[in-house]
Amino acid sequence: MIFDTRACELGEGPLWHPLRGELFWFDILNRTLHSQKQSWSFSGYVSAAGWISRDALLLASETGLIRFDLASGSETPVVKAGTSVTRSNDGRADRQGGFWFGTMGKKTEKGAGAIWRWYRGELRQLYTGVTIPNAICFTPDGTAAHFTDTSLGQVMKVALDAQGWPRGEPEAWLDLARAGLNPDGAVIDAEGRFWNAQWGAGRVACYGPDGVFLNAVETPGAPHASCPAFGGADLTTLYVTTALEHMDAEARTRHPASGQTFAFKGVARGLPEAQVIV
Repeated sequence: MIFDTRACELGEGPLWHPLRGELFWFDILNRTLHSQKQSWSFSGYVSAAGWISRDALLLASETGLIRFDLASGSETPVVKAGTSVTRSNDGRADRQGGFWFGTMGKKTEKGAGAIWRWYRGELRQLYTGVTIPNAICFTPDGTAAHFTDTSLGQVMKVALDAQGWPRGEPEAWLDLARAGLNPDGAVIDAEGRFWNAQWGAGRVACYGPDGVFLNAVETPGAPHASCPAFGGADLTTLYVTTALEHMDAEARTRHPASGQTFAFKGVARGLPEAQVIV
């Protein structure tokens, strides 16, 4: 069940690289990118990734997007995004080869963040006034996107055009605030089911395409589940990052698996992460 014991202060952004057959994930607050084989340190915060090629990733960083070479460890700036008080948070490639990512205040300042999309050299700020952007994911056919502001507890859904840009206004698709749940990262499986890590609840909850709750996978000993991803040779392993953030010494003792990365085999079948087109 525990995939990796390296404890992350704020684990996020798991990505199964389909060409390498390897999982990557981040410890945002410790400015680190992990893989199964090694770790890389950065001067600023890094939080999410899409794959460009076997050896190149597009990373959401503190100041925007960077191209990262896994072989050499070199960084190449791609585009700037956000302000001096923000950092990146959740992000994922869409089915059209674009990359969505969120920014938020480094001190979680209310409404300081935004949700962005980078596509074939163009960056657009899609939504502003966001406090904690999360749950960025896409329907299997690429015709809709989900996202949330965790502080509000509502998962939104917006239709996309053929190029992957929003078409119309987002609508509330899943209201978790009523249940006191905090939606964090999310991924959609091959059947169109929405898998959502829920901060503070120690679980990843699964909802049907209609938003109806189906079941949940718990992360024992780690209440702050932060983001899921499907991977493994047949894409039937659910990987889940967790966090130590906001836990005092007593809480860390009571929840010894916090910050570690989980793996649950045979939960569902995911979809390969789309390649980012540059």
